[in-house]
Amino acid sequence: MSELPEIRIGTAEREDAMRRLSDHFAAGRLSVAEFDERSAVIAAAVTRGDVTKVFTDLPEPVAAAAVPAKAKPDSGFLSEWPERVMAVIPILAVILFFVTGSWLWFLAIPLAGALLFGGNHGGHGHGHGRRHRDRRALD
Repeated sequence: MSELPEIRIGTAEREDAMRRLSDHFAAGRLSVAEFDERSAVIAAAVTRGDVTKVFTDLPEPVAAAAVPAKAKPDSGFLSEWPERVMAVIPILAVILFFVTGSWLWFLAIPLAGALLFGGNHGGHGHGHGRRHRDRRALD
């Protein structure tokens, strides 16, 4: 087992370590300076031992087991549909530009962004009904 820390790591292990370190930072176990210092060590890590040193004084993550329990069945594809549609709009605009020869299709990009994301930040979006309900609850 003494050979285990000397095993070289790859990008996936470094990203996992950064994710765990970010969880500790979010939980308030690390200051900004400590997080910066430790994340630099992880970015430069070559072996498992380099990464293990960063977590010696931190508890094992308990939130990792709780994350799947918090996930809701409807938080998958349906919650991300505006982002998925928005990713397709520029490609569609380029295709329609070449098919029709009209540059006006590129105006669909900001229009789609406004339609998909503009209504969610106040005014007529989902927040309006919530504020109305909250106001009624206060009366």
